[in-house]
Amino acid sequence: MHDEERQMYELEYPTPDIRGSQQDGPTLIVALHGYADAGQAVEGIAEHLLAALDNRLLASFNTDELIDFRSRRPPVTMEEHEIISAAELELEMRVLRDGQGRSFLLLSGPEPDMRWNAFSRAVGELAERYQVARTICLYAAPMTVPHTRPLIVSAHGNSPRLVGDMYRFDGKVVVPGAAALNIERTLANLGREVAGYTAHVPHYVAASPYPEAMLNLLRSVASNAQLDLPLRALEQDSRKVAEQLAEQTSDSAEVRQVVQALEEQYDDAVEKYRADNPRAVMPGEAAIPTGEELGEEFERFLAQIDEQSGGPGEGSSPE
Repeated sequence: MHDEERQMYELEYPTPDIRGSQQDGPTLIVALHGYADAGQAVEGIAEHLLAALDNRLLASFNTDELIDFRSRRPPVTMEEHEIISAAELELEMRVLRDGQGRSFLLLSGPEPDMRWNAFSRAVGELAERYQVARTICLYAAPMTVPHTRPLIVSAHGNSPRLVGDMYRFDGKVVVPGAAALNIERTLANLGREVAGYTAHVPHYVAASPYPEAMLNLLRSVASNAQLDLPLRALEQDSRKVAEQLAEQTSDSAEVRQVVQALEEQYDDAVEKYRADNPRAVMPGEAAIPTGEELGEEFERFLAQIDEQSGGPGEGSSPE
């Protein structure tokens, strides 16, 4: 391990159980807030998962090495003329258990201001140490889309399994750099499966918490990483915000006109993408299984029936 990586983080001792009963390595979810976090979706996802699921600290990163405290001044509380507390900026990797007891890793906290390359190498070293099978980085971007249409989660990455038939940008796209994007590049260079999921948040709600973005990002992660993640509370919050937005839209003819224009633009873009990518899973649609997938599912169904009936040779003999 390089000296700079050694200074970058501290491992928890004793090391929490990571593999559990799983056959393959864990999924790593990267949820760094501060960049591409429209609707506070990325930060909200990290807080939601840590509050809802059992978790244990695995590694804590040295924020003195990574954070510019002048740009992220943590709040300090004073009472009766004395300082009684100061908020900590925590950048951590934790082990979480999903609803079925499967382990996955979560890297969360503020995006580092400095030493991105060293930070990314440190994350890569941890991914190799703990045999991470796949990594998914989360983003949320303000887009000119309406809240009245299914929220799009676009995907990019080097893993067909993680990107699958999700919505993707065709051609070349240039975006501002980010620590999470640097992590993606580092892990890809190490030959590891990595993908990034971006929620397209209506630009006019990007400054407020938008649970619909959290919900759809986590649905994408759950589906592609085979994780059982807590979604019910987010579904309820999403419905409440949708109702509030519907009320605000109905109260203003000007807002309705803007939303209608965005709907037309959205519908045109989705139809064009559907024509260019006929097998893509469009927003609000479920994936259509292939013939091979249907055959495998049917074989599993027959095997379950066979097990329940005792199989050939037990009970009634096959004709």
